[in-house]
Amino acid sequence: MRVEDALRLAAEADLDLVEVAPMAKPPVAKLMDFGKFKYEAALKAREARKNQVNTVIKEIKLRPKIDPHDYGTKKGHVERFLKGGDKVKVTIMFRGREQSRPELGFRLLQRLAEDVLELGTVESAPKQDGRNMIMVLAPTKKKSEAMAEQRRARTSSGPTTSADAGAADQPAAAEPQEAPQAAPTPAE
Repeated sequence: MRVEDALRLAAEADLDLVEVAPMAKPPVAKLMDFGKFKYEAALKAREARKNQVNTVIKEIKLRPKIDPHDYGTKKGHVERFLKGGDKVKVTIMFRGREQSRPELGFRLLQRLAEDVLELGTVESAPKQDGRNMIMVLAPTKKKSEAMAEQRRARTSSGPTTSADAGAADQPAAAEPQEAPQAAPTPAE
C-alpha cells in the first residue's frame, strides 16, 4: 500500500500510522493509537523492572583468633543474609604476625562454609588478597524465592480468628481490676 493511502486510512479511523519494522522489505507499518502503545510499553518495562532482582553482596569481617561466641554471632549474620537471598563476602583480616599463618584463616573459612552448607554454597574459594583472605558464599535459594517465602510467613501469621480475639480480650479485662489495688500502695 502506498504511504499516502495509509495516511488517509489512519486519518479516517482517527488513528496513527506507526512504522513497526523499518528494515523489512517493504517496511511494515500499523494503524494504531500511538499514545496507548507507548503507555502499554511503559507498563511492560515497569513490570519487568519490578520482577528484576538486584544481587546484593553483604560483607562480614572476621579475625583469625575470633572468640567462639563472636564466631556464633557472625555466623548468625551470615545465615540471615543467605536466608534473605543475598550473597555474602567473608573477609578475614590478618594483622602483624598473623600474616605468617594464613592456614588459620583458611580453616576458619572452611568451618564457616560447613556450618552454613544447607543455606549457601561457596561461590569463590578462600584466597589470600594482601592482608586479607576472602571467600564468597552464594545462597541456595534465589532472592525472589526467599522474598516470596518471607511474604507467605508474614501473611500466615498476620490475621487472627474471632476465637483468638475473644481470648485476647479476656486477659485485658482482668488487668484493670488488679491495677486499682496496686495504686493505693504507693500513695500510702
